[in-house]
This record gives sequence, C-alpha cells and structure tokens, in this order.
Amino acid sequence: MPLLHPSGAAGADEAGRGPLAGPLVAAAAILPDGFDLTGLDDSKKLDGPRRAALEARIKARARWAVEVVSAAEVDRLNPLRASLEAMGRALARLAPERAFVDGNQVPRGLAFPVEAVVKGDGKLACVAAASILAKTERDRLLTALAAEYPPYGFERHFGYGTPAHLAALREHGPCPEHRRSYAPIRALLEQPSLL
Repeated sequence: MPLLHPSGAAGADEAGRGPLAGPLVAAAAILPDGFDLTGLDDSKKLDGPRRAALEARIKARARWAVEVVSAAEVDRLNPLRASLEAMGRALARLAPERAFVDGNQVPRGLAFPVEAVVKGDGKLACVAAASILAKTERDRLLTALAAEYPPYGFERHFGYGTPAHLAALREHGPCPEHRRSYAPIRALLEQPSLL
C-alpha cells in the first residue's frame, strides 16, 4: 500500500527504545509537497545502504530535527517517557501545523495537534522519513561507541540483547552506556562479587 503524504504535516518516530545500551534517538520530518516517495518505508524494512540514500534525500529536501536521549536519561525517565519526550522535542523544533507520531501515545504539551498512528512508519511518508532519520543517526552513534567500548560489538548489534552482546556483558560487565534499569543489566549489577 502506498504511503500517505499529508501536506505540511510533521511525522515523528524513535529508534532505540528496546536495546540494552546506547542512546535513544527521535526524529521529526516535514516532507515538501512533490517529494519523491520512492523507496520510503519503515526503517526496519530497509537495509543500511537504502536507509543512507533515503536519509540523504530527506535531509536535502525536508525540514527535519533529531533529538538524542542518553542511556542515563532513558534509565531516569523510563523508555516510553524518554521516547515521547524526545519525539516532542524534535516536533517542537519544527513547529508544524499538525503532526503524527508512530505508536499509540502522543507527546504532551505541544502547541499543535498530534495524532498517534500505530505502525505509522509504514503508513505515512512523514513518519517513515522520521523513522529513517532516527535509525541512521542511532546506528552512527552506536558505531562510534563501538570504537570507545570495543568488547561489546555495538557496531554489529547496535545495543540489542543478542547472544553475543549478552556473552560480552557476562565477560566484561556493563559499560557506562548500558541501561542500568533494564533487567539483564540490573541482574548483572546485583550479582554478588566473586572476589
């Protein structure tokens, strides 16, 4: 089904609510009328090269904003609140007439109407664009963190709880970029020391 392109509306989405490590990234985008929607889709359905090409096209033609929430802030707020706050901040920077966010809840306190759309990144072009911007930015940040914390392999799993990531956690313990409130990290931190 082709994506809908509501004129002048902003879309917002986030990447990184579920991973055990790294920041959460939210993005918002307003695509101009006549924007070439070819290839635009939910970022999870696209491979890295296609996401990168679409990111370049979006950034060249659209109005957009990206917000990054640190792992520590995700722990402090909780993942859902962190994602809503980040999407709200990104949307506020664009100040659109109206906005759509991916999911079933909306950020509060914005000066324009916001509608939640479940699976919006596969239905609305502006939300799909935001999804791509959030994912590509988060992947870049995790690749940079991989250089800082090499034992964890962030450049391969981007902080998700893969078997390799969990094995590295058991061997090395958590680094400062791990989310302390997440069950696998909390369990490691609560283990009595073997010293």
